[in-house]
Amino acid sequence: MKTSSIYSLILLLGGMLYSCGGNNKHEVQKKALMPFTIISEGDKLYSIIEEGTQAEILGSGYAWTEGPLWIEEEEMLLFSEIPANKVHFWKEGSAPKVYLHPAGLTSNEKRGGEVGSNGLLLDPNGKLVLCQHGDRRLARMLATLDAPAPDYEDIVSEFKGKPFNSPNDAVFDTKGNLYFTDPPYGLEYRMDDPKKAIDFQGVYKLNKEGDLRLLLDSITRPNGIAFFPDEKRLIIANSDPEKPIWYFYILDENKGLKEGRIFYDASEIAKNEAGLPDGLKIMKDGTVIATGPGGIWFFGPEGILLGRLKFSELVSNVALNKKENFLFVTADSYVLRIPLK
Repeated sequence: MKTSSIYSLILLLGGMLYSCGGNNKHEVQKKALMPFTIISEGDKLYSIIEEGTQAEILGSGYAWTEGPLWIEEEEMLLFSEIPANKVHFWKEGSAPKVYLHPAGLTSNEKRGGEVGSNGLLLDPNGKLVLCQHGDRRLARMLATLDAPAPDYEDIVSEFKGKPFNSPNDAVFDTKGNLYFTDPPYGLEYRMDDPKKAIDFQGVYKLNKEGDLRLLLDSITRPNGIAFFPDEKRLIIANSDPEKPIWYFYILDENKGLKEGRIFYDASEIAKNEAGLPDGLKIMKDGTVIATGPGGIWFFGPEGILLGRLKFSELVSNVALNKKENFLFVTADSYVLRIPLK
């Protein structure tokens, strides 16, 4: 095991002045950085991330960030701030700004809990889709990406006449079918909430014709969900402290799930590291990048652990740009960017 360690959180802030002839001076602002520890199992991880890399802080001071989504055409990052019921956007050279408000709870209901949006994604037509905790549904923003407005239409909000718990994360396949998870985290009292109408935490498929199907009711806290590039295999994160596990499934011809098995069990590390399996993304070569106990985990396609990035902050989710040379990270009150090779 090769380890490069940085043990304290240091924010490197400052400016640098230099002269460009005559009396003209230009101010160049240094990037704010967050160190992390690279824990590598062998050398494979260093083919993805360079030793000594630090995370650039794009924004801070938020109340629990989630759902990062890179919009390639707009060169823009979106992310949810769940308790504040907002989505923010970031573009190169500027600080994050509010993109949508309200984002998850759109009624006048007054309640606590995680009321905002969580997972964000684009539908096959390039429209923004939000996992809305407060409204307990998946919804589509009717406005265009470059002129956002909190005007939404319902995609799906109930199963067999009962409202969902709080759709958390979702993914479209290339045929336009929508797969999503439904843990209780958006309910004010979670598992004990009197408004909880479904007695399990489901994984669902909404096909492009609008037919809803329950795929799984056996995962105790289904959270992050992602396809491998061939769309024949699927990973689901379980954010249950009693079962901090990533599960692997094969999609059958009818796009159901079969041959479920444990992809990786993080129980031992979870005993000593804060955090649980949460959001994840899968690279074009099948490398799995998943948030979990202690930070960010990297796996080969067959579940072999390549290593981890250990953070001082709880890490909730990740996103990749199209070139896969940047990893965007939501980490508690921060939004980060990590360069990849």
